[in-house]
Amino acid sequence: MNIEKVKKYNQKLLAVLGTTVALMALIGLISILYFVGMEIGSSFGNKSEDGILSDEKIELLQKENKRQQIVSYQIPELVDTVNLIYMIPVSQKTLNNPENIENDEVVGLLDMNGGKFSSERKYRSRRSYYGSYNNLLIYDAKNEKLNKLFEERISFEKIDTKYFKDDVFIAFMAANADSFKDGVINSNDLKKLYIYSVKEQKLKDVGLNNADVIAYKFINESKNLLVQFGIDYNEDGKYESSKEPKILRSFNYKSGVLSEIVSKDIHTQLQKKLEGSNKE
Repeated sequence: MNIEKVKKYNQKLLAVLGTTVALMALIGLISILYFVGMEIGSSFGNKSEDGILSDEKIELLQKENKRQQIVSYQIPELVDTVNLIYMIPVSQKTLNNPENIENDEVVGLLDMNGGKFSSERKYRSRRSYYGSYNNLLIYDAKNEKLNKLFEERISFEKIDTKYFKDDVFIAFMAANADSFKDGVINSNDLKKLYIYSVKEQKLKDVGLNNADVIAYKFINESKNLLVQFGIDYNEDGKYESSKEPKILRSFNYKSGVLSEIVSKDIHTQLQKKLEGSNKE
């Protein structure tokens, strides 16, 4: 037996097997990246469809006595265990085609698993998505009372609950106008921060003109907040984080006063340092 020939054969065999394994791994990686990309692309691609129709679109539909969105209720969430207070997020479903408003008998009987809604598959596939809501109901299960928070048309996606020793806050950032003028009121539009006190049964809002609430934090265990706003610098009705600045404010819950954290003097110093205009 020629040992050198056997060695060369084994080397070739190992090279072929190694190449085959590498190709299979590469194909598998490409497949995984493709499906992940499809999922992410689908998620971002559908983002503009979330929210409620703008007032302008609603007016056009009402002229024809039609509607294209109907109310949908989420499962109640217990927010106050002692007093049995629940919150019920109110969302919406978008019809494939507008329907006559007189079709009220169908609203309570719709098969939500059917093909009537263009967005049904989207909501099932986006597991990490909080929702697209247009109102919030507060249900007192002990006394069987129901309270609606908003009379105006709003849109919001995420609901937070903050617990204190003597109260529970329900907080969310919501838009109430189509500031971006894309036909939909959603997260692309400028938003305010809304805070509802379960104990006081009062709703407060925090906002600035030409600005979007993009983040907030409660100060330790107090009910006061630190709020971050995004400034719509080019005034196109939408805050763009990559191009437009952020500012900070503190909000005193009891007084309702929104105050500057960074003084104008310090802000001016920082700006001059940045642009190099403070050189001696």
